[in-house]
Amino acid sequence: GMASALLLLLAAASALPTHRGGLRSHGIERIVRHRPMSRYAALRGPRHHGAANENKHKQMVASCAQSQSQSQSQQVPGDFWKWKGHNVRYRRGDWEEGGDSSRPIVVLVHGFGGNCEHWRKNLPDVSEYAEAYAIDLLGYGYSDKPKPPAAYPSPEQLYTFETWGEQLRDFSREVAGAHPGRKVHYICNSVGSVAGLQAALLDQDVTAGVMLLDPSLRMLHWSKQFPLQRPLTSALQTTLRETPVGRWFFEQVATPKGVRSVLEQAYHNKESVTDELVSAILTPGLQPGAVDVFLDFISYSGGPLPEDLVQKVKCPVQIAWGDKDPWEPIEVGKKTFGDLSNVEKFITLPNVGHCPMDEAPDLVNPLIRQFVESASSAAGESTTTPQPC
Repeated sequence: GMASALLLLLAAASALPTHRGGLRSHGIERIVRHRPMSRYAALRGPRHHGAANENKHKQMVASCAQSQSQSQSQQVPGDFWKWKGHNVRYRRGDWEEGGDSSRPIVVLVHGFGGNCEHWRKNLPDVSEYAEAYAIDLLGYGYSDKPKPPAAYPSPEQLYTFETWGEQLRDFSREVAGAHPGRKVHYICNSVGSVAGLQAALLDQDVTAGVMLLDPSLRMLHWSKQFPLQRPLTSALQTTLRETPVGRWFFEQVATPKGVRSVLEQAYHNKESVTDELVSAILTPGLQPGAVDVFLDFISYSGGPLPEDLVQKVKCPVQIAWGDKDPWEPIEVGKKTFGDLSNVEKFITLPNVGHCPMDEAPDLVNPLIRQFVESASSAAGESTTTPQPC
């Protein structure tokens, strides 16, 4: 049942042995892996941009901010954008700013616990034909981690897909320069897929398309639990969030051993889980406030479902899925998304786990390019690659 699934999550994150090989179908993903790429290092120093127009929800986000602006803009690679009083970290590819305005705009969106570095093997390639960015969602990576003012089901819960959808929408307009005549393409992994779809729904006229890589099925959502499971799930979530158990749980995850154990479940190719990868995931996860974000999100059983958002957005949607994903089984993904009319393609990635953009960039990067070119063409934009002199 769902309660035992959460207990399995505890066991997996604690690096304890389990008999089921990891977190199946939770929608709670562990991220990533990445190696350095020389072209990726050519990113600019910190810059800051203005905030978006405020509305009720934005005021709520701003009012609960306890921004940890710890001179990180001088220590962390990439740029920072001020959003609702928070510092949001992002990285831009190595393309000439103010150059060819016909190049499409692409925003790469990580999943739960991830950050910009999840896209190190993709950002340089995408930047060869697009103005590409990777962003740290609020609460993750090196973006600020304001303390949650209330937990689900309170309407004041902070770390929701509505919050992240607004963040992506505002980023695309304010930083990336998207507008109805030059739309944005979102390329998203796992939980980030729901955020990208939410952004597309909020700004239909400025979104050219959304590509989902192993999207979260959100199996902890209340609508996907049996009625008898809901009180047990809620009780366990409350215990994790409001007692020392949750912080103990996080402490087990936030160690090299814990992170390695979780990543080795996510990746089909265990050799991909290197010391460098573990460090890249662990380091930002040790920042102040990270434990509160973690516990808040694993208590989040509401909000939108990806299959519902896919049917509401007007833009093209494509899906690519690793057939060895242990957490979001491809068979369930095909049943969930396969018959939806606006899913243009459902692509199986052979022998790939939960984070295909990192585990198999040789497969994923060409698919991203094909999708961006196709969606841009449908939106009436050009993706002609500048020819060398």
